[in-house]
Amino acid sequence: MKKQFLEIGKIVATQGLKGEVRVEPWCDDAEFLCSFETLYFDKGNIPVTLESGRSHKTLAIIKLENVNTVEDAQKLKGKILYMDRNDVELDENSYFVQDLIGLSVINADTGEEYGELIDISETGANDVYHIKCGEVTYLIPAIPDVIIETDITNGKMLIRPMKGLFDDED
Repeated sequence: MKKQFLEIGKIVATQGLKGEVRVEPWCDDAEFLCSFETLYFDKGNIPVTLESGRSHKTLAIIKLENVNTVEDAQKLKGKILYMDRNDVELDENSYFVQDLIGLSVINADTGEEYGELIDISETGANDVYHIKCGEVTYLIPAIPDVIIETDITNGKMLIRPMKGLFDDED
C-alpha cells in the first residue's frame, strides 16, 4: 500500500539566529526539498508552511512559519520532515524509492520469484537495485533492458536478468 506522506529529510541543526534549520535531504536533492510550500511533521499529521528554502552544499536551509528564533529551531533538531505525494507529479517510469522497497522481483519470462527489493544505490549512470533472495543479496542494474515492468499497485517488479546475474544463469 502506498503511503500518502513520504519521508523527505531530517532536521540536523540550526542555521543562524532567525529560526532557520539545516535539513539533510532524503530525496533527489536539496533543491527538490526546498520547492515545497508545505511539509509535515509526525508522519504527515502536522502541516508546516515553508517560508523560504535554499540549498547549501548537500543540505537544505529552510525557514518554517512560526519558527523565529534559534531556540525555536533547536527544538526541531532530529525531527523528520514528510511530503505529501500529491504535491509531486512524477515523470513516466519514475517512482518514489519508498514505493519500490518491498516489491517482489519476478522473472518476466518464467515467473520465477527471485526475492524482495530491499535497497537502492545511486551510482551516477543508473540506480542499482538490491534484491534479497534468502541469505544472498543480488545487485541488478535499473536499466530498461533488465526492468521490464514495475507494478507498485500489485507489489511486483518484472525483470529480465542479464546472463550471469543470478547463479542459475549461463
